[in-house]
Amino acid sequence: MDESPTGRLELAGPGEARALAARVRALAPGAASVTAAVGEIVAGVRAGGDEALARYVERFDRVDGPLAVSPAELDAALAALDANVRSGLETAIANVRAVAEAGLAADVDVALPQGQSVRLREVPVRRAGIYVPGGRAPYPSTVVMGVVTARAAGVDEIVVCAPGGHEVILAAAALCEADQVLRMGGAHAVAALAYGTESIERVDVVAGPGNLYVQEAKRLVSGDVGIDGFAGPSDLLVLAAAGADPRWVALDLLAQAEHGEGTIVCAVSPDRELLNAVADRVDAEWEGAAAAALVHAGDLEAALAFAEAFAPEHLALAGADAEALAPRVRSAGCVFVGAESAVAFGDYVAGSNHTLPTGGAARFASALSARTFRRRVSEVRIGPAACALAHAGAPIARAEGFPRHAASMEVRENG
Repeated sequence: MDESPTGRLELAGPGEARALAARVRALAPGAASVTAAVGEIVAGVRAGGDEALARYVERFDRVDGPLAVSPAELDAALAALDANVRSGLETAIANVRAVAEAGLAADVDVALPQGQSVRLREVPVRRAGIYVPGGRAPYPSTVVMGVVTARAAGVDEIVVCAPGGHEVILAAAALCEADQVLRMGGAHAVAALAYGTESIERVDVVAGPGNLYVQEAKRLVSGDVGIDGFAGPSDLLVLAAAGADPRWVALDLLAQAEHGEGTIVCAVSPDRELLNAVADRVDAEWEGAAAAALVHAGDLEAALAFAEAFAPEHLALAGADAEALAPRVRSAGCVFVGAESAVAFGDYVAGSNHTLPTGGAARFASALSARTFRRRVSEVRIGPAACALAHAGAPIARAEGFPRHAASMEVRENG
């Protein structure tokens, strides 16, 4: 690795992809353990309710006024919102809602040969908590991604937790028609949402990004409440082929690096001249604490193998030959195809959700969607003819040591 921000790496073939992907991920500094501190906070709120929560709010949030934001304050924040920001948020709301609603599944009836039927129904959870980070800056776009998606899923009540109560957050919550906004953040906010207190009703799902303390709190409460996932620092991989514009690739890398410490940005390409041009622009404008790497691949197959092993939060495909790989991508949080498809559009107004799996979790996890706030319920109907299934079920039950399971099936067959 050289001394410039963009470390240079070589990838000869697909067989080296997994090891090199791990090496690039290691460029970001390891996170400090906050397990003990978060465990104490979560346990404190769970046991102490409002009294404990008030102590943590005073210590960490330092907010003035009541914890719950009043409807009058939300209306005032919306009235004061810059007209261009409001217009942008309204565009984002419409697009995110359209994509979220398209992801809802219809009920399905399955008729089986023995005469029974199983209906698969999706039902929304009743109450959801949307966590909106606010340590470095306010993120009204996260309000949109969470609240609009939960509403499209059919959630009855949506609570927003946001530290600081910044006016643009309040305005976004009002535009998205959140049912309640709480001026608090951190591990204590997650604990209050998960377990409830005397004044805060517990939720069924907690969703949204946040810092190490927030993510550790989500991990600790995940057995007691639904969790969308565990969001770490952001990452972007640009897979670029001949014809990609190095200016645009470099700007995309620089833009993602704005997310700060722990962020990883990477470009992989078989075109060494393209990578050199990207490096020149990135090195000239680099600032901040993100990690960057440029990977020269032997060919596009090796580049794709690297992308699959890296499993990025955001994958951008630039250049015609790279764009043609889109149908083969299986491990990415969101795929941006074509030169015009800047990742930043996805962060705000494209309609896709920007709450994505990080840290390589795109191998098995998905973006925040309406499904996050819904459950699959099976309705089983065994008619008289289908009671003959006892011939199949009872022997299995007895093999497992459950004779009454067997009897409960056989009595229905025999009448």
